[in-house]
Amino acid sequence: MASESRAMSDSRTLALRVARSVATCDGRALFVGGFVRDRLLQKESSDIDIEVYGLTAQQLQAILARIGPVNMVGASFSVFKLGSLDISLPRTESRIGSGHRDFSVIGDPMLPTETAARRRDFTVNAIAWDPLRDEYLDPFDGRSDLAQRQLKMVDPSTFGDDSLRVLRGIQLAARLNFDLDQQTKILCRTIPLDTLPAERIWGEIEKLLLLAERPSIGFSVARDLGVIDQLFPELAALIDCPQEPEWHPEGDVWKHTLLVIDQVRNKIENLPKPQQLALMLGAICHDFGKPSTTELIDGRIRSLNHEAMGIAPTEAFLDRLNVHTLDGYNIRRQVIGLVAHHLTPGMWHKTRNRIKDGAFYRLAAKVDLELLAYLAAADCQGRTGDFDCSAMDWFLERSRAVLQAIVAGAKAPRAIIMGRHLLELGLQPGPLVGEILRELYEYQLDGKIRNLNEGIGTAKTIIATKKLNLQKSSCNPE
Repeated sequence: MASESRAMSDSRTLALRVARSVATCDGRALFVGGFVRDRLLQKESSDIDIEVYGLTAQQLQAILARIGPVNMVGASFSVFKLGSLDISLPRTESRIGSGHRDFSVIGDPMLPTETAARRRDFTVNAIAWDPLRDEYLDPFDGRSDLAQRQLKMVDPSTFGDDSLRVLRGIQLAARLNFDLDQQTKILCRTIPLDTLPAERIWGEIEKLLLLAERPSIGFSVARDLGVIDQLFPELAALIDCPQEPEWHPEGDVWKHTLLVIDQVRNKIENLPKPQQLALMLGAICHDFGKPSTTELIDGRIRSLNHEAMGIAPTEAFLDRLNVHTLDGYNIRRQVIGLVAHHLTPGMWHKTRNRIKDGAFYRLAAKVDLELLAYLAAADCQGRTGDFDCSAMDWFLERSRAVLQAIVAGAKAPRAIIMGRHLLELGLQPGPLVGEILRELYEYQLDGKIRNLNEGIGTAKTIIATKKLNLQKSSCNPE
């Protein structure tokens, strides 16, 4: 938190220095966009964008170069990067094609502030602030919409030109806890999203997951606007998928998933960003297997094997968002692991006296145990009614004990049976050796092999069984 406060202070100090330097050259620097909106809402923000009026791009670049290293990131319309600041000339944007990036952008230092503000998405983002005069320029009455806690499009005739604005409205509605005004909703429902690239969709989803205190608000808005149906069939399938009322009095899988998402959001603050995203995505995907497995059995609604059946739709969902790794952390692998094992903590608790550390070692190779404990707890808590979720506390404690032992150097035990032992039993080098070694190690972790003699005996049994199976398959060719 101290580093964030320092970053905010440094950004504001630098931005004010820019504003004063621009003013000495007869220009005017206005803070624009989200920083101004957040300032009016009394929220802290270090994300400052500045528009400079009355100076050419060459003049502005020269001023900024006297302050510090400056890079031009938008050569065609003069956007400069100075430290954490984005500084630009006011500009207009107009669509010239069907793609997300097919826009004509023209920078003009003499552009009227109202014309420049018209390119913004929502009125609450179209307010400018002059920090030297402490004056707000609000041509579309965004402050009124802030007071009414609503998102209203600036210009209905151009709002749909950029379909990403629909997703931006979703994540802003959740972050600010605002409603979209009725006309904006109606228009959003008509905007196709099929030209949006995966990375732009993911950018808005990431903001929704990490910046909103209750991401479920955004998912509810997305459903209302038809975005779930357009972009996320795996999520759409959860709607109206029934659950056993005794265990899920909240209703269908969609409602349960939204509750779980919010529960997980409360657990991520102290995690690194890649783990935060893995856990949030795990919450979204954890019950993707229920629609294909839910049926009425003996008068009760059951979803047998929904963990395993959730893997394929989870992979499809992650493919659609192009989610893989971040900072070297394999988010995709963790999400799949969370989906595949999210019931394990509760099931292990039922037989906790028989669960050995070896089981935790094996599971830790497939999924982050701490993330799994958090997801399982959220899955239990993400219901209406009074349920005992202490099983997840037990799992987390056992997991941390095992992980601490690993960190302290007490790694998973060394394998008793090695490859050379299998070769001495007559096996030829090849994939079968590795397969049998893995199987023997599983036995060892479960305490069923405690010494070399027991290992050799078990190995002989496994080898004999596999040879017999091979003989049977060779006698019954398909």
